[in-house]
Amino acid sequence: MRSRLAARSARLVLAAAAVTALAATTTACGPEELADSGSSAAPSAAASEGSDKSSGEKSSTGGSDSSDSSGSSDKGESADDGKSGYGQACGTNDLDFTVTSESQAGGYYLVTAKAKSGITCTLEVNTPTVSFGSDADGVASPVGQGGEEPIKLTGSAVAYTGINPKTTDIDGGVEFENVIIGTTEDDPNPAELKLPEPATVDKPIVTNWSTNPSETIPVIV
Repeated sequence: MRSRLAARSARLVLAAAAVTALAATTTACGPEELADSGSSAAPSAAASEGSDKSSGEKSSTGGSDSSDSSGSSDKGESADDGKSGYGQACGTNDLDFTVTSESQAGGYYLVTAKAKSGITCTLEVNTPTVSFGSDADGVASPVGQGGEEPIKLTGSAVAYTGINPKTTDIDGGVEFENVIIGTTEDDPNPAELKLPEPATVDKPIVTNWSTNPSETIPVIV
């Protein structure tokens, strides 16, 4: 009986010792774990704060870039608006024409071309297309006189071409009151110009464009 009580007492003592040891361990580890937890939380908070700060800086920078881009775009649109009607090849509908009758070389018509208000364009084809009526016999042949370089028209700048409606010595021909002129062969909007007086037409000729009217007296060489 005593042996059993002794064994039981021994087990109780061991159990109590184990509980005490466990409690001591828990008490000892608690503050360290709290410290570790706090230490771990602090860097996490710092990292979060740094991330927020970085995001704020990036957002601010992004806003600045967006503003600069928008400003540049507005300037570009403004510049494009200011260039409307500029830098193009001259179509007949870009030009105003006048026709005068000249007496040199047996008589011819001097056509003056000027860009319309607000237009800047270039006569890229040196010789205009000229015809009297719609028949092939009324088409003027180029004689190669006049300028050779493309001519820029803007403001008061003008270009000239000379037209001789009749180059034959025989009597006869077809009479016309108007002449048709285009800046190119495929010009979709040729202009029909009223002549100062009716012209008798037979094998007509035309010069190149030139900025010098003395170079546009049409003769057959």
